[in-house]
Amino acid sequence: MSATPFPARPHGRPSRRTVLRGGLGALAASAVGGPLLTACGGDDSGGGGGKEMSFWNFYGPSDDQGPQSKWFVSLAEQWNANNDVKVKLRYIPGKDYLSGTTLQTAFQSGQGPDIFLISPGDFLRYYNGGVLQDLSSALPAESKADYLPGLLEARSVDGKIYGLPMEIEPLAMYYSEAAFEKAGLSEADLPKTWDQTLAVAQKLTGAKRNGVMFETLPGYYQNFTWYPFLWQGDGTPIKDGKVAFDSPAAVQALKFWQDTIKNKVAPRKALGDGGGDVVSNLGSGAVAMQQSGIWAVADLRTKAKNFKYGIIPHPTPDGGKPATDLGGWAFVANAKGKNPEAAAKFITWALGSTDAEGVERQRQWNTVVKTNVPPRKSVQTAADAKGAFGEGVLKKFVSEIAPTGKPEPRFPPEVYQPIADAIQACQLNGADPGKAAADAAAKIDTFLKTYQGAPIS
Repeated sequence: MSATPFPARPHGRPSRRTVLRGGLGALAASAVGGPLLTACGGDDSGGGGGKEMSFWNFYGPSDDQGPQSKWFVSLAEQWNANNDVKVKLRYIPGKDYLSGTTLQTAFQSGQGPDIFLISPGDFLRYYNGGVLQDLSSALPAESKADYLPGLLEARSVDGKIYGLPMEIEPLAMYYSEAAFEKAGLSEADLPKTWDQTLAVAQKLTGAKRNGVMFETLPGYYQNFTWYPFLWQGDGTPIKDGKVAFDSPAAVQALKFWQDTIKNKVAPRKALGDGGGDVVSNLGSGAVAMQQSGIWAVADLRTKAKNFKYGIIPHPTPDGGKPATDLGGWAFVANAKGKNPEAAAKFITWALGSTDAEGVERQRQWNTVVKTNVPPRKSVQTAADAKGAFGEGVLKKFVSEIAPTGKPEPRFPPEVYQPIADAIQACQLNGADPGKAAADAAAKIDTFLKTYQGAPIS
């Protein structure tokens, strides 16, 4: 873990390192936290026997009706054909779901969905808010054993499981082969260090193109993408139960992202759905290098199939070590929704089924309609049998990049937010990185002294 588990005081409701088998190599599983709910709950029929469950997500049914949207639509249709309690999908655009307040506002008004997606960064926000339904009794022992070590534990409290992961998503740097060629650069010029990144990005920057791009929108996703640069210097926000953010590692990571904007080699705002949207940014020619996750392989394959690109590990600071962050969304159920028990059964059927149909459904999601590292052993075996990670960028992701991964820390909002504020202040507003790190550390320290929620890790 990126931080030693912080021993929580007694709590109640409401009060990634794993070795993958076979050809997938060593890899870390994933977990995190995010901003606090002031009120939670479903609608007026909470905890009852409602016959329709709302499922909010950012995949489908979308306007483009792409493969990922179709997977979600098919999932709901399969369930609805065989169950009395139906699932109704509600699509929320990715930018609004990841960085907006749609979900939080819904819960604050008592109108939260019955089923929804959360990143590791949101787990403690919703758990501590009393929102999450225990899925343990609906998940067979065979299914539990099929998940890679650490994955269920990252979504658990006191041995109870509150979310089922659908994927594992390592981050890397993508680059445009055409942009490098146009700038007279070759594969030998691909940056390995932060200083090289700034120098190469300068050469790649032109009137209509920035040399490099990192996420600029504040939110859990930006924190998620920034953590590897903190880890490269052996930094961490919390260590041995105490704040550790006011460190040289934090200061240099804040300064590196700041320098990309200060040197005018990175944009202040991404196109499309933000910094993770490779098609709208790298694929359009707007940037030459871009940090994103393994999911972008499927996006480029579907929406820009003739675009030539490559990936490299995150460049490191002098004396630093390679690092990536391993994300992964999970299905969760609203404990105060219309039918929490049915929602739990839907989730465990959708993501935890170990029969041939269930394994194939997960193989399709993780290696066909989307590109991820599968979170279950049986799905990995099925993917390996199809050669999913046998060559190209996906092979590099699982053999070279993912083994350097760390789990996202499971932080509550009061830890996440000061870090987010520090990143924003330095990256876009020219704040002094040393002062920003110290200010964030002071806020985190104050919070930790009185924290009473689920364990921080």
